Amino acid sequence: MPIFGARLRLAQDQEASARSHRDEVCLNAEFAGRELDRTRQLKDQGFISDKALDSASSQAQIGRAACSAAEAGIRQAQSQVAAVRADLSTTYLRAPFDGIVAEVTGEVGEFTTPSPPGIPTPPAVDLIDDTCLYVTAPMDEIDAPNVNIGQLGRISIDAFPGRIFSGHVRRVAPYVLDREKQARTVDVEVEFDDPSEFDTLLVGYSADVEIVLAVHNNVIRVPTAALVEGNKLYVASSDDGSLELREVETGLSNWEHTEIVSRMSASERIVLSIEREGLEHGAQVISESDTTTAR
Repeated sequence: MPIFGARLRLAQDQEASARSHRDEVCLNAEFAGRELDRTRQLKDQGFISDKALDSASSQAQIGRAACSAAEAGIRQAQSQVAAVRADLSTTYLRAPFDGIVAEVTGEVGEFTTPSPPGIPTPPAVDLIDDTCLYVTAPMDEIDAPNVNIGQLGRISIDAFPGRIFSGHVRRVAPYVLDREKQARTVDVEVEFDDPSEFDTLLVGYSADVEIVLAVHNNVIRVPTAALVEGNKLYVASSDDGSLELREVETGLSNWEHTEIVSRMSASERIVLSIEREGLEHGAQVISESDTTTAR
């Protein structure tokens, strides 16, 4: 910032001035020392008095003391420069990693301070690390105990309709979020297994995550939306063409499909649109363009 730059230049100028002053007084001290040596020689030869020798000795001592003080002045000026540099270093933001600057909060010359208690302050710089891409999704607290690091995940992104990307759980938050007007959830992070599957993936895309808890192959499955009360299906009878509201045993389930464990065969027909008018147990079934309907 400009103010710290000016203070640094001032401190550096003071250091340079202290060095010049040191050079001057130390040269005078050397001259006083040589004068003392000559005075001693003259005293030994009897040309000058003891008083003149004492005066030359005092001048030499004063010069040495002034030189030492000037050296101390340089060290003080150097300390001042170091202090200003330390203050200046606090005005620089150094990124801990290479990334993309998404947003800068604040204006040139503006000061920022730590957040007061209970009042969050936005970060000075929003820096995005695009070398490690993952999806953060809220998981209901009821399902959170079944989610563990390393489990498989299926990621769908609105910007890539009809595509499913594989991933794995990289983190499960160690706490439950309790936000107003929202269910209590746990944040789960799912990392992409192969980011090269897509050419462009922008940070901030909306996405859905499905955690794979178990896999069953070669089973009967029906759309989850076709279930009534969670474990009943409208099944078309092959005998008299009527509908039977049959209770079935379900297995694995998600929002899209549900496994049927028993009380239904793969060849039987079911009603998918359970909101249709007239749909009830015993209703007659007619087929319209290969679509099973109730009447």
